[in-house]
Amino acid sequence: MTAFLRLLLARLLLARLLLAIALSTLPSLPLAGLALADGPLAFGNDGGEAWTFRKTVEGTVAPGACDRVEVDSPLGSAVAEVDGTRFIATVPLASGANDLRAVCLRDGRPSATDAQRWTVRLPDGPKAWVRAVATADGLILDAGRSEPAEGHPSVIAKAEWRAAPGNPAPLPSLPSTEKRLTLPTPPADGDYRVTLRVTDALGRTDESTALFRVRNGRAEAIDPQRHRPSWMAGAVVYGVVPHLFGPRGLADVTARLDDIAALGATALWLSPLTEAPGLDFGYAVTDHFRVRARFGREDDLKALVAAAHARGLRVLMDFVPNHLDEHHPYHADAAAHGPASPYYRFFDRKPDGAVSSYFTWTNLKNLNYDNLEVRRYMTAAFAHWVRDLGIDGFRVDASWAVKERAPEFWPSLRAELRRINPDLLLLAEASARDPWYVENGFDAAYDWTDQLGQWAWQDAFGDGAFDNGAFDNGAPTAARLRAALSASAPGTPVFRFLNNNDTGARFITRHGLARTKVAAALLMTLPGIPGLYTGDEVGAAYEPYGEPKPIAWDDPQGLRPVYTRLTELRRSEPALQGPALEWLDTASPDTVLAYRRPGPEPVTVVLNFGAEPANPPRFAGPMRDLLTGAVLPPGAALPPTTAWVLKPANAQM
Repeated sequence: MTAFLRLLLARLLLARLLLAIALSTLPSLPLAGLALADGPLAFGNDGGEAWTFRKTVEGTVAPGACDRVEVDSPLGSAVAEVDGTRFIATVPLASGANDLRAVCLRDGRPSATDAQRWTVRLPDGPKAWVRAVATADGLILDAGRSEPAEGHPSVIAKAEWRAAPGNPAPLPSLPSTEKRLTLPTPPADGDYRVTLRVTDALGRTDESTALFRVRNGRAEAIDPQRHRPSWMAGAVVYGVVPHLFGPRGLADVTARLDDIAALGATALWLSPLTEAPGLDFGYAVTDHFRVRARFGREDDLKALVAAAHARGLRVLMDFVPNHLDEHHPYHADAAAHGPASPYYRFFDRKPDGAVSSYFTWTNLKNLNYDNLEVRRYMTAAFAHWVRDLGIDGFRVDASWAVKERAPEFWPSLRAELRRINPDLLLLAEASARDPWYVENGFDAAYDWTDQLGQWAWQDAFGDGAFDNGAFDNGAPTAARLRAALSASAPGTPVFRFLNNNDTGARFITRHGLARTKVAAALLMTLPGIPGLYTGDEVGAAYEPYGEPKPIAWDDPQGLRPVYTRLTELRRSEPALQGPALEWLDTASPDTVLAYRRPGPEPVTVVLNFGAEPANPPRFAGPMRDLLTGAVLPPGAALPPTTAWVLKPANAQM
């Protein structure tokens, strides 16, 4: 070889090396990547959103083209495993955008590169955990269980404790910067909240709130996994469909909060607020983190939550963890690119590889809870609304469906949410006849039969006209109600209702005004959590999925005073807030339902669902009807379709 040719070859090799070095050190790469058209190395996709700080990435490599493949990320690099024409590596990621670079090394030198970008949606910072231990003298609070950041770890440098607002008495030991401190027992009984804020050496922070109780002058630590919200016993939930309140959605709901509070509700249940397509009711989610533009903006929800809290109302969201709409970007990408999509494994798939759907709604695509990123995605979505928007709890849509695929998810979610708000409520859309739900993360479940979605009271009321208490399906109303009410699992709080989003035509439309009043008295005097729904108090007639117009809030049938009085009684009579119920026998078991709510001052409820007067249980003396104030002598007949809520006439009012 001549000297000229040797010099030319050396220059060509040098140019190739310089090009490889330049490609391997580019500061920021587009999502399309830098794979050469005929190059030996390529990632399997362009990247996307990630819900993990350690991402496993894959790609193709030409046989024999590389001695070694390395994948670099902003936090480090990993040597890929190469199996034939495939390479795979697990690399660390930071929160936010991460440009990854796969490098093909030949004879120790880079010969080809490709790039992809992953955007980590999880915040990376420390995690505050409070360990609480009761002692004879007070309560020990310990921040030692707190965890450093997962993606870019750094030591926790500072712990700060402060008393949350609203405690029954001051906590003189707070604020404090001790990692471990002892709080003397406060002088007043009640529930207390203390917030821990941890800061790591990089200045990143996180907060967690602990709940403890003082009872009879002694402090008690509360296990957030077993604790049920203290406000649940007296709760009256009001279901809110924003577009039925007016064209402004959330702003129109806020404008009516005084009326809802005056009705006696203690919590709002907002129908799905997250982004969904078109006029869908909201269960076809396309973004779990964004307020639906149809209802307003995030600031409108913040204003609603603040205004509700100022009136003593908690705010629950209807949340959808089981599935995504087919138009969600993750499913759209998976449908377009198949196994090459970064989201292909986000979805539950049938043996033929097709994504399973929620029942027959083919637009609702079930998520794969065996995928760690799906679990983290959904946990982050729930937590966002609690931490950033002040949401007090969730009605969890299709919680039974997630349980069937990944039952372990619910206890882990509860632990994370209760770390943020120890008094948060989780309501399962699942049957209260199955005790599993309240044993594994939920506080209450639906008044369903063993059949999915079947209202427990449906057979009792039927769909036809009544004759002396029996409907056209032959169902004795009172007897069927007693059987249904006796079927819930012991110790399982039940969410009860006459109307909700799934009950179709309103109860008053199907059964009339008189029956509605008696059924409302039943609803509001039973153990559990009673739920009213948009417009119940004015007899609004609509079907929720029929896209009705905003409600006219006049009350032509006089139902508002009925519901207001019932909520007043539930609030003022401790017996109506307890879990116990004792059945009373009557001479007309098919048409008359009677029960006692025990307590220091028991309350007796007698309901006549029949078309004829009936004899109530016998009482030793005169009774006062708390609904009307009337004093009823022993032996008084119960008029048709009438409710009595009774205490002895000489009982203190």
